Amino acid sequence: MASSLSLSTFFFFFFFRYTLSASVSYTQHCSSVVPESTTTVPTYHDPLPLQFTSFYFTGGDSFFRPTNQATNQTYSFGGRFVRLRFVQNYYETTAAGVYKVQASFLIRSPYNQYYSHNISNNRARSGSGYGGSYYRKRAARGSVRFSLTGFWSGVSRKLCMVGSASWQVEETRAAVNLAAVLKVNYAAENPDIHTAAVAGSFQSTSSSSANDPGYFDPILLFDFPVSRDYNYSLVPFSTDSEFPKNQSLDLQKVSFCSVLSSRIKSELAYDAVDECRESRRRCSPLAGSSSPRFLSLRSIQCLGGEMKLRFIANFHNQTYGYDQDFSRDSTFVGEASWDETNNHLSGVLCRLLNPIENPSNVVGDCTTRFVLRYPSIWSIRSDAKVNGRLWSTKPVNDSSYFRKIDLKSPDEIDTVALPGMKYDYTESERVRNLCPMAVKKLPNNGSIYPDGHSYDMRFDLSLKNSNGEQIGWGYATPISVGIDLFERSSSMLVAVDAFAPESAPRFADVEEGAAVVAADSSPLNMSYTVSINYFLTSNSTNPQDRMYLTAEGVYNPKTGYLCMVGCRKIHNYSTSVNDCELLVKFEFAPTNEKNRGGFTKGTISSTRPKSDPLYFKELTFSSTSYYGEQVVGTISRMDLEIAMVLISNTLSCVFVALQIFHGRRNPEVQSCISIAMLVVLSLGHMIPLVLNFEALFLGSQNKQTFLMSSGKWLEANEVAIRVVTMVAFLLQIRLLQSVWSAKETEDNKIEKKASFISLAVYVFGGFITLLLNWSRGKRSPPSSYNGDLGISSTLWGDVRSYVGLILDGFLLPQIVLNAIRGGMGRTALSGPFYVGTSAVRLVPHAYDQYRLRSYPTAGINGTYFYADQSADFYSTAWDFVIPCGVVALAVVVFLQQRYGGRCILPRGFGEVELYEKVPVVSNE
Repeated sequence: MASSLSLSTFFFFFFFRYTLSASVSYTQHCSSVVPESTTTVPTYHDPLPLQFTSFYFTGGDSFFRPTNQATNQTYSFGGRFVRLRFVQNYYETTAAGVYKVQASFLIRSPYNQYYSHNISNNRARSGSGYGGSYYRKRAARGSVRFSLTGFWSGVSRKLCMVGSASWQVEETRAAVNLAAVLKVNYAAENPDIHTAAVAGSFQSTSSSSANDPGYFDPILLFDFPVSRDYNYSLVPFSTDSEFPKNQSLDLQKVSFCSVLSSRIKSELAYDAVDECRESRRRCSPLAGSSSPRFLSLRSIQCLGGEMKLRFIANFHNQTYGYDQDFSRDSTFVGEASWDETNNHLSGVLCRLLNPIENPSNVVGDCTTRFVLRYPSIWSIRSDAKVNGRLWSTKPVNDSSYFRKIDLKSPDEIDTVALPGMKYDYTESERVRNLCPMAVKKLPNNGSIYPDGHSYDMRFDLSLKNSNGEQIGWGYATPISVGIDLFERSSSMLVAVDAFAPESAPRFADVEEGAAVVAADSSPLNMSYTVSINYFLTSNSTNPQDRMYLTAEGVYNPKTGYLCMVGCRKIHNYSTSVNDCELLVKFEFAPTNEKNRGGFTKGTISSTRPKSDPLYFKELTFSSTSYYGEQVVGTISRMDLEIAMVLISNTLSCVFVALQIFHGRRNPEVQSCISIAMLVVLSLGHMIPLVLNFEALFLGSQNKQTFLMSSGKWLEANEVAIRVVTMVAFLLQIRLLQSVWSAKETEDNKIEKKASFISLAVYVFGGFITLLLNWSRGKRSPPSSYNGDLGISSTLWGDVRSYVGLILDGFLLPQIVLNAIRGGMGRTALSGPFYVGTSAVRLVPHAYDQYRLRSYPTAGINGTYFYADQSADFYSTAWDFVIPCGVVALAVVVFLQQRYGGRCILPRGFGEVELYEKVPVVSNE
């Protein structure tokens, strides 16, 4: 029965899709492209070369763009919003080389806005944009899936398909049939750069002039697919090198594609020569007056045996995002080959034509050429990862001619370490003069500092100015340690043998003839890159939004002291200046002193005179990173805290359940329990649930994930904790409900009076907390940071801690109620309930002292699962005072239940007792 149902369902959907496609006439729209032929038998040979790889599209305003946005110049990456998939079963036909094919064409609009206005508007749009800023009118995405059927000709390399899709109008809920035709010109067999493009269109078959709700704007498709038979027709070409061959890396055939396919995607900054800035000659490779800052190359395919590369080049002004969208005027397609004679990559760039005018010819002139090389030697003043030249081969009097442009990798590109590279330490004399403490071989003071080759040498940093104000953030990454180069790979630092013929100069050895000591204890030559992003504020006087500097110096592993001289890049529109009068100092924290918290501190200062325009006041920074050993310790602590939270919440469930059973066995004590106390306990379980509602119900499991230096992952899942907390909360609500029901039949004046007194105490305590926060705010800046605890001293933080203090004293309302009620003691609260709950509130403070001595004091944000520093008052003093207070409250409750509610009051108060009402027997 089940197989019959599924088979019938398949035929239903197949028939439904076929009738949709058959409703559009293939002969009417495709006979001039690929004539319709009679199908014969299905074929199961290799898939036809129809799939698009990473295509781009333009148009489709009805789905993607507002009315006034141009659509014939800007192309968008079609991976997420347009998808064409072919069914892998083809049919041969009576015509030679013609196959019948089926496909689906999916359009995902950024927001569901198609036909959201009046249906009479044949181009209904909601005003949302694509590729820029837009107003989000709806949260849901809209999508349309077309079922297409057509024919592909292997002789003409053309495809034509027709089909339709059903769309429901949002306002009227009426179904609209969207009919379309897809026409594609594929690359020729054995293509070259002019014939290797794929261009096509997806158009509505409805008339745009008529008021037809089924009309939509055409979508133009554009792709450069990978071709196994591609013919490199433009390379190689001969060109003279302007760089010595021995200063450039020699790439091998084995590594050519792996290096360039991954590295060539880096963006390249260029600076025009002086003549371009002084005269009116053309200096931009683009049409018009636009002068882009960067050139990025993205590999299409690579031929390692012949060391040739096919790519897409894009000129742009943005640091990131150039892989998603491009303009036809600023995008080129090209070829490149490796010149083994000169050790550089020589390439040709070809302009793109408008595929709308001629889909079979999309590549224009190829008169732009370039040369790129990988320098084999880096230094503090020459740290470009890639450099080269860009020029035009057109005549000088041609309007599209431009002068030669220097190319080099921008500062933002991460360090790339390849075999054959080495770093040249050129500032040895300056380091000796400016860093005498770093180069001296001092005795070890017992502390252990990070090894110079370890991952711990890389850290993030928080930057402050001379006034102590936080002005930016960034990161510091080693370039080299001695003759070893470092590469940043997937959040790890890996040392790469530089294959240097001889060691670099060791200016760490200051004294001539000094004895050579072991490598693990002697000062090390090191070089660094430091990238800083400034916070942009309204009163900011900094002309740049970032600073990038390179530095080299000496690291002393015995003292954790690193002193370097550095150069910073200052970019000012068309000029670029190197300021190499910098002094950079790092002080790494010991790895064996956990009370230091793993923070690295340092300064960046200028050695120029104060009257110099490039002088700046000293900047200080501290790291926000942790050593590998401390991360391991943090993960171990998290495991322990998760277990303790689960145990604590489970015990809370047990204690509340025992109190519920105690109330059932002794119904007369239910009215003697304080409702205010139960409300406090209920809120203590409810607040974490509210703050983590998404983690429990919305599928976001809020995992804390850390990447270890060993490559292993630790995932701490809070869902199990929240489930146990939910159970404890529900049991607490059940206890509150039973006590509330018992008090409904009695006079609640005593309960109200006790609750009022408790509330007054809480308000008074809150007022004291606000005063302390205000006085502390006057002595320090509002954004002060407590380095010992790793938490911000804010009003919200103090309020959260005070709430935790109220939970610690949860027995206070019960004590007040017992004192007001008086009378002989009644065992309103079971011993396991108030003693056990008090112990649950007491243990976190004892654990905090254990954690203080066994783990780093400053924890990584979000890693406290138990005894959270922001959820209560934790310190050496508080961890003594609060447990004493918790124990004292439990003892008071014990005495009240044994000797009466007012046994804790002075004797005069205890003698005043309320008379009990006794029944009077009537004489009647």
